[in-house]
Amino acid sequence: MPTPEEIASAVTPCQGGVKISCRVQPRASRNGISGVMEAALRIVIQAPPVDGKANAFLCERLADWLDLPKSACSVVSGQTSRTKIVAVTGTDKETDCTRLALVKK
Repeated sequence: MPTPEEIASAVTPCQGGVKISCRVQPRASRNGISGVMEAALRIVIQAPPVDGKANAFLCERLADWLDLPKSACSVVSGQTSRTKIVAVTGTDKETDCTRLALVKK
């Protein structure tokens, strides 16, 4: 499980919230954060990478883990790539790093 300090390398403050760099592995056996790789959160999700289902599921999971509404998260870069940038509004870097460190794989 990554520490808040490790997670901080993947979280960048921006106007109105933060941007989180993610490396996503779809079709995993469970959902969670498996670590930090090259300044990106390694996130495993059960959803398949078909018709945007993985992107939608990623946003749902992040919103759930950060205790925010689903509408607070959106993929802003990498819609068809495993490496994505997710914008999260209504939060700050310190809070996000602490909450994401508590997520189990």
